[in-house]
Amino acid sequence: MVYVKKFDGREEPFLKEKIIRTCLRMHASYEQAKAIADEIEKKAYDGIETKKILDLIFKYLKNFKPEVKYQIDLREAIALLKPKPDFERFVQLILNEYGYEVKGNLVLAGGCVEHEIDGILKKENEIIMLEVKHHLNHHVYTGLDTVLEVNSSLEDLKEGFKLGKNAIKFSKALIVCNTKFSDHAIRYAKCKGIELIGWKYPEEKGLERLIEEKKLYPITFLKDLDEKTREKFSFAGIFLLKQILDLSIEELYQRTGIPRSKLKKLVESAKEIFSSS
Repeated sequence: MVYVKKFDGREEPFLKEKIIRTCLRMHASYEQAKAIADEIEKKAYDGIETKKILDLIFKYLKNFKPEVKYQIDLREAIALLKPKPDFERFVQLILNEYGYEVKGNLVLAGGCVEHEIDGILKKENEIIMLEVKHHLNHHVYTGLDTVLEVNSSLEDLKEGFKLGKNAIKFSKALIVCNTKFSDHAIRYAKCKGIELIGWKYPEEKGLERLIEEKKLYPITFLKDLDEKTREKFSFAGIFLLKQILDLSIEELYQRTGIPRSKLKKLVESAKEIFSSS
């Protein structure tokens, strides 16, 4: 039995099915995904790191989908976003695409204290408190402490509404993060009626699914994006890859100050990614 070493040091059995799922998520056909998994199985050794497996996936996938040379791993790309305001705004844009009316960052009075919240969501007849959590290390878990804190804030804000200290009648809370949730966090959230969106959670509607379903890739998805260029896009309020396709090179230059020649290359890379995904 070959075991894979995960980032946190834990080991788990090597499973070709996981490689196939990753390839399918990157828009490979099942036949292509199976061929890649077969090749990686031949090279797998006991203690192989997950990072090495991901590197091999990109290496072999280029043979079938050349456009992957323009992108990095989605999970890593999201981690490269600054927590504030980039990831918060990124999440707000995603939720807006899925029918939520989003009002960002504000301070509301609770029954006991004031609370700074990441947003108010409205959909149908519900008003939802939004909490956004970002981890630079995308391998860590968002744990029980986060859900406890959110539930406490929600209860105090509900009390504040009853006392007339705020005018928002929240029905529930939603936590969105870029990592997986711990089992304790999930159990407590279910018990308290708090919704969670994270990496691969819920199973069919995790953050990665919401992004891929509507091609809401972060700007950091581009492989050739250096830190200085990322900062310029951030200052210009450009957080989604699709945003640079909606603007002309001249408009992008006026908003970001990034040299036109560099912008042209980035736009072409973005077009390659979108045309094949």
